[in-house]
Amino acid sequence: MKTFKDIIAWQKGFQLTLEIYKLTAGFPSCEEFGLKSQIRRASVSVISNIAEGFKRKGLKDQLHFYNMSQASLEELKCQLLLAHGLNYINDADFKNTDAKADETARILYGWIQSQARV
Repeated sequence: MKTFKDIIAWQKGFQLTLEIYKLTAGFPSCEEFGLKSQIRRASVSVISNIAEGFKRKGLKDQLHFYNMSQASLEELKCQLLLAHGLNYINDADFKNTDAKADETARILYGWIQSQARV
């Protein structure tokens, strides 16, 4: 791998982040600095931590950032549940986005496992 952009988990996370930005565009204005901002930051954190971990020199340091990415992804999934419960996200969009988050989580887990064995 030459760049973090070659990591499939990053690619999936990037697509998820684009989806999140589109999805949250319709949130109420009262959530501009609340849940909308929090969801967007969590999704950006997923891909940012993968990118940062990729450039870290030691395996322990790399894995730390990949694990932070996993934590941000779980945070995002929790926030999506809340947004759905508040009816900011309809059922179809929630199911679609939640499925993409689960797929990203599975691929990220596999990436971490493959790196831990190196």
